[in-house]
Amino acid sequence: MAQHLTEADVRGIAEYTRIGMTEDEVAQMTVDLNSIIDTLDVIHEYDLDGVKPTFHPIGSLSNVMREDVEGTSFTQEESLSNAPKQQDGSFLIPAILSDGGDR
Repeated sequence: MAQHLTEADVRGIAEYTRIGMTEDEVAQMTVDLNSIIDTLDVIHEYDLDGVKPTFHPIGSLSNVMREDVEGTSFTQEESLSNAPKQQDGSFLIPAILSDGGDR
C-alpha cells in the first residue's frame, strides 16, 4: 500500500516551492495527489525482483556531453565590442528589480 500525503505534507511542499495556497486549495491538492498515488499503486501487483531499473529511455546511452577541453576564447575587449553599454570592463545592463536604471 502506498503512503499517502497529509495536508501538512502538501503545505510543506507548497512552502518549499513558494506556492501560495489557501486552505481549500491545500485540501483539494491533498485529495488530488493521493488520487495520483493510488493510481500508481498497481505497480505493486507485479513481481519486480531481479528486474534492473531503467535510468534512461534510450538504454545504454550514458554521457552525451563533450569533453571539457580548454580552448581559445574571446578577449575581454572582443566580448565587449558589440555591447550596447559597458562600464569598467563589464556589460552594463538595465536593472530589473529596482527603478530600471542601469546596473
